[in-house]
Amino acid sequence: EKQYAQQLTNWSKKWKSMVEKGAQYGTLEKAWHAFMLAADKLSELHMEMQQHLAGADSAKVKHWQKEAFHKQLVGGFKETREAEDEFCKAQKPWVKKLKEVEVAKRSFHGACKEERAAQVRENNGRADQSMAPDQLRKLQERVERSLQEMEKSRERYEKSLEDLNRYNPKYMEDMEQVFDSCQDSERKRLQFFKEVLLDFHTHLDLSSVDSFRTIYRDLHKAIVAANEQEDLRWWHSTHGPGMPMSWPQFEEWFPEANRAIHRKEKCGQVMEEVTLTNILPSSGSMSHSSPPQDSGVKDYSSDWSDDESPRKCVSGSEEAVKVAAVRVRALYNYLGQEADELSFSAGEEFLKIGEEDEQGWCKGQLSSGQAGLYPANYAVPAHS
Repeated sequence: EKQYAQQLTNWSKKWKSMVEKGAQYGTLEKAWHAFMLAADKLSELHMEMQQHLAGADSAKVKHWQKEAFHKQLVGGFKETREAEDEFCKAQKPWVKKLKEVEVAKRSFHGACKEERAAQVRENNGRADQSMAPDQLRKLQERVERSLQEMEKSRERYEKSLEDLNRYNPKYMEDMEQVFDSCQDSERKRLQFFKEVLLDFHTHLDLSSVDSFRTIYRDLHKAIVAANEQEDLRWWHSTHGPGMPMSWPQFEEWFPEANRAIHRKEKCGQVMEEVTLTNILPSSGSMSHSSPPQDSGVKDYSSDWSDDESPRKCVSGSEEAVKVAAVRVRALYNYLGQEADELSFSAGEEFLKIGEEDEQGWCKGQLSSGQAGLYPANYAVPAHS
């Protein structure tokens, strides 16, 4: 779960950067960003799941294991040894009687075997005409002793078996008590793991989490909200034929007015001077056609390279004329390219403390107190 959450975060970070640097804009860009936002929120849910599984659930299992099973110094668990000892204790009297039955049985079977052998020898003696009467009499006496010994061993065998059978109920009762005790321990173990598995299911089942359903509901809304007509109108009004134009007009010459901007040629060519004509939307004319405060609108300030972006006047003689502070609102994101430029986000409000200069730059002051220059067409009066 932790690895999956990290993969979601890395995926979101990677594609968020690619979308911001790409050609997407307007409501469709919002839809793209909604995917990254959903991935971040889903990553948070899986991190919470990981914390539940590796935290509370694992601690619960470890605590139960510590309380239910106590390890011995010689190995194994104390509960296992106690159960085995209880079974042995319940079996011991019955096992003793069983051994007596086994001894009596072997004795009886041996006596039967001996009696049969004596009977065979007597029958053979009777059939042998050459056998002396004394020897035949001894064989008959041997048969009689064998019969008597067989009867005695039978009685001992039957008596020991009867004693064993009389003890069987007591043996069963003692064994059942030990067995019930073990069953009770096993029942607790099964119940505990059922509870643990239910906890696992609760934490793994994201479909029952309201925030999980909200993620995909918001993502669907963001995708449905993408409006190609609105995006095309914005592009037409901002970067197309409908954008306000500041056409070149006749200007008197002043020594400090014409400022040359240098741009390096590729492949080591010589420097050339370019004078900007400031064909940019003015702040007043943009207020009616720009989209509302929306962090989804792209910051096109990054489309300028360091050597191609319009420069503002920074010398003492060219400093913007100071005016009474006016609160303005940013239309777009802007990241300052120089140390004396401000950086702000779309919708952020700050103070305008200087009039627009020839190159289209104004002086402003952020709420943090930082003062610097910013493109005049990136902000409009806050009340408009």
